[in-house]
Amino acid sequence: MEKYFWAALQMVSGIGSVTLKRLVDYFGSAANAWKASNAEILESRILSEALAKKLFRHRQFLDMDKACADWEAKQIKLLAVFEDDYPELLKNIYNPPAILFYKGHIHKEKKHLAIVGSRKFSVYGKSLAEKFATDLAAMGFVIVSGAAHGIDTFAHCGALTKGTTIAVLGCGVDVSYPRENKRLLDKIAEKGAVLSEYAPGTQPLAAFFPARNRIISGLSMGTIVVEAAKRSGSLITAEMALSEGRDVFAVPGSVYSEQSEGCNHLIQQGAKLVTCAGDVAEEYGSRESSAAAEEQNGKLLMSAEEKEVYDTLSYERVLSVDEIIYKLRTNVSNISFVLLQMKLKKIVEEIQPGMYVRSAKGRIH
Repeated sequence: MEKYFWAALQMVSGIGSVTLKRLVDYFGSAANAWKASNAEILESRILSEALAKKLFRHRQFLDMDKACADWEAKQIKLLAVFEDDYPELLKNIYNPPAILFYKGHIHKEKKHLAIVGSRKFSVYGKSLAEKFATDLAAMGFVIVSGAAHGIDTFAHCGALTKGTTIAVLGCGVDVSYPRENKRLLDKIAEKGAVLSEYAPGTQPLAAFFPARNRIISGLSMGTIVVEAAKRSGSLITAEMALSEGRDVFAVPGSVYSEQSEGCNHLIQQGAKLVTCAGDVAEEYGSRESSAAAEEQNGKLLMSAEEKEVYDTLSYERVLSVDEIIYKLRTNVSNISFVLLQMKLKKIVEEIQPGMYVRSAKGRIH
């Protein structure tokens, strides 16, 4: 029950991990701190008068028994920093969350890598986010990201095809943000975990996301930035990773693309340039597992016609059916049928009706 009192104290805006630990040390336990009189709290001089009043109001309105029952009914678990299952890498950052709320299962024993990027994305960024996540998950890495629109979403989707992933939220774990990702978050909780330091029911606020980013980088040995503009929030995650002595990798992009300015700048600043999952895996002694994963990823045979279409397409430039036919002249007799077969094999992806690119999900000979 002690960790529930830690959670109750953490829910007070302004009581961070450091202040919470001081309260626990002073009163002997979180339970004692929660139950201490107003006078005793003020006498401790740990909280300012304004913050103490926040705590007094919070204690007045929070029904602990009801809150615990509600969390249990929603299958929300709590993990305290003093418990053995708390991720070791996260515990070692400057300001680890005292309490994590989560749904699913945290695979503490596995290696974690973060994949982040911009909410505004190109076909190139989407393809690479999925490919990196798919291949690294197949090698046994847990992919960590923030469940935001764009690169984060594609990283989670790619990871789920071959392994597991963790979504770190800037709101309560029972709040779907963005709303369109509700089904995705449910799938993540089934195979991995959805977690947050914010109490269930907490709505997303802009101020919460930088703090959320420190958990993403804190859980991970390294952070891969796939596509990011010059002022992208994902660069904050990269900076936090660097400040904790973690690895930062960046995928290069066109010098003419605004969406790649952030990644190209990171490379200029010393981030390791990576072009495939194997580049990342080698940093952690996983070259052999990388090669094995590539073999086990289910290479798909293509017919001669499919191979011609595939060679015409790219990962970043979208082509229409008419453009494919023009490039192939009359070599492919039934282009619509061929493209349908390739879609079923996940060799190509239809970005919008009649518009195609190579898919990062498929494997080919």
